[in-house]
Amino acid sequence: MQWITILKKELLEDWRNFKWIWVPLVFIIICIMDPLSTYYLPQILESVGGMPEGAVIEAPKMGPPEAIMLSLQEVSMLGLLVIVAISMAVIAGERKSGVAELVLVKPVSYFTYISAKWAAKLLLVFIAYLIGMLISWYYVNLLFGDLSVAQFTGLFLFYFIWLIFVVSLTIFYNTVVKIPGLVLTLTIVTIMAMSAINQIFSYRMPWFPNSISEHISGMLAEGTIPNELWGASAVTLGLSILLMVASNFILKTKEMAD
Repeated sequence: MQWITILKKELLEDWRNFKWIWVPLVFIIICIMDPLSTYYLPQILESVGGMPEGAVIEAPKMGPPEAIMLSLQEVSMLGLLVIVAISMAVIAGERKSGVAELVLVKPVSYFTYISAKWAAKLLLVFIAYLIGMLISWYYVNLLFGDLSVAQFTGLFLFYFIWLIFVVSLTIFYNTVVKIPGLVLTLTIVTIMAMSAINQIFSYRMPWFPNSISEHISGMLAEGTIPNELWGASAVTLGLSILLMVASNFILKTKEMAD
């Protein structure tokens, strides 16, 4: 009951802050802008003008898998920023204001408090990501050709595992520091550092979390789920669990010390 109460409180607060409206809208824009702009590139350039007379511009030849991956690329950049931004104060803000102390004084376990807030943010991310990708899928099928339900489902679920990790990482830094802006910075720097490591050592670490997008692209191209994708997903879920366990330990240690 305590877990449900905290979850409902977090969901209601997000509703009052209009996050249940603007976050899905932002994800819709993020997910459709690249496929649409790529397909309508010739018309866009023609309307802008300045092209030599008689010049013919053709849109890049692109299949449905490549088109839907454009949406994932934008989610990997702009989408992650949105996710971290809406999660950076979920615990740190309450710790800074003293609200967390008042809640934890009651017979509420630290893990109940952390996991309920984690679940609330993850639900918001899931709904926004689902809506954005469904609309992207619609336009990809309309403009580039058919992408099967199985392909879309695999892409959606495997990449959501990476988003679970991003939310878990943000929650972890919420328990480490009390300044939301610092949570944002630490999370983004960590993701960038992981991306650099993946680019340098990708051939040695095919199961690294940041390689999920690359393996998804391979899955769409080959029509089968690579073993590396299963491995990267398992490692990413495992790290997410470890982050939640570490978050519980760190918050408990810090609050008891205070």
